[in-house]
Amino acid sequence: MEVVILSGSKPIAALAADAIQALLRRKPNAVLGLATGSSPLPVYDELALRHERDGLDFSRVHAFALDEYVGLTPGHPESYLEVIRREFTERVNIAPSNVHGPDGSAADIPAACQAFEDAMRAAGGVDLQLLGVGTDGHIAFNEPGSSLASRTRIKTLVEQTRRDNARFFGSLSKVPHHVVTQGLGTILEARHVILIATGAQKAQAVRDLVEGPVAAICAASVLQLHPHATILVDEAAASSLRLADYYRHSYENKPSWQGL
Repeated sequence: MEVVILSGSKPIAALAADAIQALLRRKPNAVLGLATGSSPLPVYDELALRHERDGLDFSRVHAFALDEYVGLTPGHPESYLEVIRREFTERVNIAPSNVHGPDGSAADIPAACQAFEDAMRAAGGVDLQLLGVGTDGHIAFNEPGSSLASRTRIKTLVEQTRRDNARFFGSLSKVPHHVVTQGLGTILEARHVILIATGAQKAQAVRDLVEGPVAAICAASVLQLHPHATILVDEAAASSLRLADYYRHSYENKPSWQGL
């Protein structure tokens, strides 16, 4: 696990976009894993800018969303597939048919989850997965207590997550109680994972996922087992890290050939 501490969301977005751009240059038909929430939005803005300004090409890219609410009608403005379309994929030249998400409106949720896993496998697996992290350490919608080997499945949201997301729905009562989410075992199969965390409210989750034990109480801690996980944080989110100075030193002295 590599921890990179930067001054704010703009340099974090630029570094994440650099990694994605480098991936697309060497593999134009790469598979991207896309997250929702506030953390990846500056990355999507930067990628859209590079597409418009520099011609960064997404025409052969496939993209898979991490999760979806259960029970929202297709096209609902807070459906995660709709959010990803609005915030990113319609701003670049990814074919709509190449953008996939778990089906939270399916009559048979377990079958839909298996179909989603099968589609990712058929596409060759995720090359680079973007992640945010919740204040309780969840990634995707793998809430505390999630199996570290879990696959795409239905989950019940904890009330803190519903409260955190209520701002998108206008009120807590409108936030669904259930979601379909990629499992932790599914996420671990991505070849490269980039997790972004900013703000003091994420400091404890960052410390737990980076320096705490690998434990279901902090789902994101499973990334300690990943062979290529990059954690991009700002100073506020890094404020509880015991080894922050070491992470800074390591990044400042990183060999240029090593990449992100």
